[in-house]
Amino acid sequence: MSPSNQPPVAFRPAPCVVLIVDDSQQAADNLEIALTASGELDVRMAGSALEALELLRGLGSNVGAVITDLEMPRMDGYELIARLRGEERWRKVPIIVLSGSTDPDAPQRVLREGADAFFAKPYSPRQLRQTLTALLEGGHS
Repeated sequence: MSPSNQPPVAFRPAPCVVLIVDDSQQAADNLEIALTASGELDVRMAGSALEALELLRGLGSNVGAVITDLEMPRMDGYELIARLRGEERWRKVPIIVLSGSTDPDAPQRVLREGADAFFAKPYSPRQLRQTLTALLEGGHS
């Protein structure tokens, strides 16, 4: 078959990269399962905020969103949010916080720091996916 007789190759965009940042492997694994069911997301995981910053540097502009826990050793989720919002290249990347924090001020504080959404653990995977989809489709402020 000559090249002109070949069927056209369908363009398939690369899956969107979502970075999960959680020091609990089980929590990260559960979230990965909830997010990858559709096959439309490329989920990467970091076990700490410091590891997340290293991964983000390597991924460049290919990151669609970050989902982070708050309570992690060495650098917590609040500092991660502040660092991401402090760098021009990450300023507009949607950030979702997923936390078991018992601090009643946590939801308002993460939004003030620059996160786009807060979910308390236990959370609804369906609601989380809906929020993530809306942010990825341009619902980010």
